[in-house]
Amino acid sequence: MTNTPFPLEPSAAQAQQAIKEEFGFFGDWSERYQYLIDLGRKLPAFPEEWKTEEHRLLGCQSMVWIVPSGNAQRLDFAAISDSAIVSGLVYLALRVYSGRSAREIIDTPADYIADIGLAKHLSPTRSNGLASLLAFIHDTAQRTA
Repeated sequence: MTNTPFPLEPSAAQAQQAIKEEFGFFGDWSERYQYLIDLGRKLPAFPEEWKTEEHRLLGCQSMVWIVPSGNAQRLDFAAISDSAIVSGLVYLALRVYSGRSAREIIDTPADYIADIGLAKHLSPTRSNGLASLLAFIHDTAQRTA
């Protein structure tokens, strides 16, 4: 696994609260989209050799690759997208879930999506892709637990 900055906060719940507070600073969605793009740029380097069909996340219009590692005590996820906004969505998901135990991942619904109003502002294809990403993370935790 490559070097990962995650987790940033001690718990998934605290990560979601921090995301909610950060997005609360922005007055409109054009600013929030720009912030999402900026977050996506913070994703750790993703090795080119991992960009294979085996690691490709299905259900996304954009290309997204994700590689899990670890065990029930700590699951890490490395991921990247070819889309700037989707990379920001990936960053948020990894901030909440990467570096956590399988049990914490399973027990933590993705409340941050509703808390910041994200669901209302994503296109249907991006919403589907985000749902696929979260399902992959959750399913990996379920298999590992």
